[in-house]
Amino acid sequence: MSETTNPLGTYLRARREQVTPQQVGLPGGGVRRTPGLRREEVAMLAGISADYYLRLERGRDRHPSVQVLEAIARVLQLDDAHRAHLLSLVTGSPRRRAPRVPQVPQDVQVLLDSLVQPAFVEGPYFDVLAANRLARALSPGLTPGRNQLRDLLLDSAEQASFPDWRSMTECYVASLRQAAGGAVDDPALVRLTQELTATSAHFRDQWARHEVRGQRTTDLRLVHPDVGELTLRRARLGVDGAEGLRLVVYYPEPGTRDADALALLASASLPAADASHTRRTTA
Repeated sequence: MSETTNPLGTYLRARREQVTPQQVGLPGGGVRRTPGLRREEVAMLAGISADYYLRLERGRDRHPSVQVLEAIARVLQLDDAHRAHLLSLVTGSPRRRAPRVPQVPQDVQVLLDSLVQPAFVEGPYFDVLAANRLARALSPGLTPGRNQLRDLLLDSAEQASFPDWRSMTECYVASLRQAAGGAVDDPALVRLTQELTATSAHFRDQWARHEVRGQRTTDLRLVHPDVGELTLRRARLGVDGAEGLRLVVYYPEPGTRDADALALLASASLPAADASHTRRTTA
């Protein structure tokens, strides 16, 4: 069975293969055809029958109790985010409606244009839906219509702009897993993951690990051709009334070279009339 038809079983197997016998207090000797724990070892440690656990992995039982899932989560050493994801694969969320293009509320676009920091709106799968002028000046990948994960994996210019692109993509993929939850058959998600699976070995490896992690405010390092290397903070905020959309803002630490470089980039990105007005008012 594929991930779209058996998400619970796919997830259990992926996480089982990442736990060693030594981590759960079992001897690690003997020949193992696959990495990690055997099915019968997970079953024994979780206090369920090996046959029942096999039915779970093969998708023959789609409704295990919360108690069983909690026991398996303990054996697989899942943290809170991975445990919540495991439970969501069974309890599920309402099946997604027919796909539509997410709409950025007009007041959010007005807010974007008023911000003095690079800011943009992204969809649940990292599509850029709207961006202000400084965001577009900071990175071509922040132009509406682009997808940040796709660019980081497939665009050599974007990779050159983000020295930490590999670790960034690992974070994005884990966040993509969290955003998808149990709805791995969402057509937009299927299109993106099929494309990246076919074109990026790095994505295939990370997607198969089934890591789940939400994005947090963090430092972002990038290299801009005009102002050099910058370290900016990245904050993501929910958009009221627009499920799945996030307002993302990049901002520097005040009084740093990064702040000066961003201010220089902001001045250079202004239209000629605005730049002239800025020079007059600051003279």
